[in-house]
Amino acid sequence: MTERVAVIGAGSSGLTSIKCCLDEGLEPVCFESSDDIGGLWRFKEKPEADRCSIYRSVIVNTSKEMMCYSDFPVPDHYPNFMHNSMIVQYFKLYAEHFNLLKHIYFQTTVRSVRQRPDFSDSGQWDVVTVDRDGQEETHVFDGVLVCAGHYTQPIKPLSDFTGIDTFPGTIIHSWEYKDPDPYLGKRVVVVGIGNSGGDIAVELSRACEKTFLSTRKGAWVIGRMVGRGLPLDMTMVRRVRDLIYGLLPRALLNWFGERSLNQRHDHKLYGLQPAHRLLDQRTIINDDLPGRILVGKLVMKPNVQKFQGSTVVFDDGTVEEKIDAVILCTGYDYRFPFLPASLNSGSDGDMKLYRRVFPPSLERPTLAIMGLLQTKGPIMPAVELQARWATRVIAGLNHLPPAEKMDKIIEKDIQANLKSYPCPKLAALQVDYIPYLDTIAKEVGVCPNIAWLLLRDPAVGLRVFFGPCTPYQFRLSGPGHWRGARQAILTQWDRVAKPMKTRPIPEPSSFSLFFWLGLSGGAAVIFALMAMQKKIPLFLNID
Repeated sequence: MTERVAVIGAGSSGLTSIKCCLDEGLEPVCFESSDDIGGLWRFKEKPEADRCSIYRSVIVNTSKEMMCYSDFPVPDHYPNFMHNSMIVQYFKLYAEHFNLLKHIYFQTTVRSVRQRPDFSDSGQWDVVTVDRDGQEETHVFDGVLVCAGHYTQPIKPLSDFTGIDTFPGTIIHSWEYKDPDPYLGKRVVVVGIGNSGGDIAVELSRACEKTFLSTRKGAWVIGRMVGRGLPLDMTMVRRVRDLIYGLLPRALLNWFGERSLNQRHDHKLYGLQPAHRLLDQRTIINDDLPGRILVGKLVMKPNVQKFQGSTVVFDDGTVEEKIDAVILCTGYDYRFPFLPASLNSGSDGDMKLYRRVFPPSLERPTLAIMGLLQTKGPIMPAVELQARWATRVIAGLNHLPPAEKMDKIIEKDIQANLKSYPCPKLAALQVDYIPYLDTIAKEVGVCPNIAWLLLRDPAVGLRVFFGPCTPYQFRLSGPGHWRGARQAILTQWDRVAKPMKTRPIPEPSSFSLFFWLGLSGGAAVIFALMAMQKKIPLFLNID
């Protein structure tokens, strides 16, 4: 009898989880509380409680070749960095291609997920749902994949700001922000310099009289493109780079990286200089932030100390008056109210997860959490590998180590991150991108064998090792092998170039090139002979 698996959510994690279930012979049943797929990337005019919410202008910070599903490249004519609407369109193409929509029940909310009385033997779950008509139903499932997202609970630290109750203007979280129209001609303070804080501050600076970006610690800022205008992640996220970084002293790497960023714009001069070193925390990706500071439309400020009516006092004693609005870009907490409270077993009330996927406290590993991690790389390839692993565990094809060993590995991972992220709950979320992908890929049996590839297929092996770590690498062999993976790797740079080839530019003819090279070379020879004949001093006249 086919095992049934509940998939909670139909965003990027939910869609690949449905497909992975089908790949492993499981029967997925997906419950999506909204009326369409897309999850985080679906823009809505008004935020909805317990759901992700984005602003109208959001463009992804990871390039299409790096963030795509491993067996379904983004169409070659799509831009390298996609607007949220194009990401949703890509999801629809993926869902249609693999016939996933028939497994999704829209406008159906999961109320509770509980272990059945015989869970220690069966590993089954009772899942209670409510449909669009308010009808409640209880289902029995052999496994559960939670794909509900973790940008749903905005953190609004209002109590941290003295006098906030005297402020007469509007105060919202970035979760509520949609576009700059309500702030036209106003004076706005944005609190927090994460990716959202940087994006919103830049957007407001084009509409507001003045925009202030307040930050406690500062940030290292880099744009989406690097040398020759190529995508940042395709240049930086490479296996060979990880190998070199592992051999060199961290202090040297920090010095070199910080020097490189400061040559583009001096972070101290621009008021961006952070307290931490470059490699200790994630950089902020923003193409326009330094430019808006340079033209004076965006002003960097330290942490807010207090409010005095519409006046804001900052930690350095500076004061800004007549502030109309404050936008808090102060991050998110995560919460899965439908899950058993016993799963939140961490020291900070967080969810302890083995390899950021499985709660070790369960007697049977039939529930997995998808995408509850943070990394210096695209999330979707990591989540897809998580889903491939989780479905194989639920299907009984893979097995987990004993709970004691999983607990030790979890604690070791947290301790390794505490220096950069003092909060244990935040430290637990951090993973190193390529090592994490390889760890999960080894569990599935799809980690690329570099030495074998270099010997048997050097064209691919060289690209896998020296080129960008694109998701296709994890479809070259093993379970879920995709025949198109090799060709996808060989043509990945063609898809990068395709959307930019919109204006024909003729190549210089070989005759013309050699003609001018010959002409310039001949002129140099004639000039040298004349100089020798007339004894012209070519550089310095030395007596």
